[in-house]
Amino acid sequence: MTTQQKPLGSGFGAATTADEVVAGLDLSGQTAIVTGGYSGLGRETARVLRAAGARVIVPARDVRRARDALAGIDVEIASMDLLDPASIDAFAASFIESASALHMLVNSAAIMAVPELTRDARGYEAQFATNHLGHFQLARRLLPALRNADGARVVSVSSIGHRYSPVVFDDPHFERRAYTPWLGYGQSKTANILFAVALDQREKAHGVRALSLHPGAIVETGLGKYLTQEQLTAAGVLDEQGKPVRDPSRQLKTVGQGAATQVWCATSPQLDGMGGVYCENVDIAPVMMERPDEMDMADAMRLKGVVPYAIDPECADELWRLSEQLLQF
Repeated sequence: MTTQQKPLGSGFGAATTADEVVAGLDLSGQTAIVTGGYSGLGRETARVLRAAGARVIVPARDVRRARDALAGIDVEIASMDLLDPASIDAFAASFIESASALHMLVNSAAIMAVPELTRDARGYEAQFATNHLGHFQLARRLLPALRNADGARVVSVSSIGHRYSPVVFDDPHFERRAYTPWLGYGQSKTANILFAVALDQREKAHGVRALSLHPGAIVETGLGKYLTQEQLTAAGVLDEQGKPVRDPSRQLKTVGQGAATQVWCATSPQLDGMGGVYCENVDIAPVMMERPDEMDMADAMRLKGVVPYAIDPECADELWRLSEQLLQF
């Protein structure tokens, strides 16, 4: 049975850091793959997992940049591009051929609020293709290694941005509806949550559990590169001098605080035997029963919880089928 979508009372909170989450844990003998692991929250996740003893592999579209960013952190770097299906298959095949078990797959890479409608080589909208489809393909290809771990977790880094849009199944690529950056981002982040629901349901019998999460709003990650300083100031993320605002109670976090929930989802014994839930502030999140029709960024950061459409098992199954169709599985 899927874990109930309600807080556990983990003992952690919005200001908890990733280092605090793994304090006392020994991850020796475990292997983790962290997408987006050479910048922002992914880099912090890779650093903390490695410091706790795990073998960490970071797939990167720009291997040289990844090496520079990860200098001094003992992780492995391999080539992979989430917008290139052949690249994903090659990376996954290489890992499977190594006969290694995979204990943690942390899907942390993302793009956000792309200002103009952008499509990949297949004609798929870029945010949906990068944030969801690339990770769906990667996880599916790595399933044999995840099953071999005899207890694995797939962590899908979503966002409170899921509240901007459900997955529009009859037009996911904006072929017949107007595109806006936040509709595209919101749809992709809802897909991240639904993917965890669907994967957990299908794979828990094989010892593979899946969880999704919102990390918080962290300026230093580079995820907001398409946003202007004026937009970030209006949202309360930057102050009038352009400096980051720190207020974990409103999801305004440091990189260490932002990475805490995904590290907790990947490693915490508190979640043993659990899955299919959306987390925030280092705990399972409540369900948000009401969502404003019009919601700006500042509103989104004040409110807590997951919108029901993002954890609906029927929508999760429909997304799974659509993803298989789009990827020709």
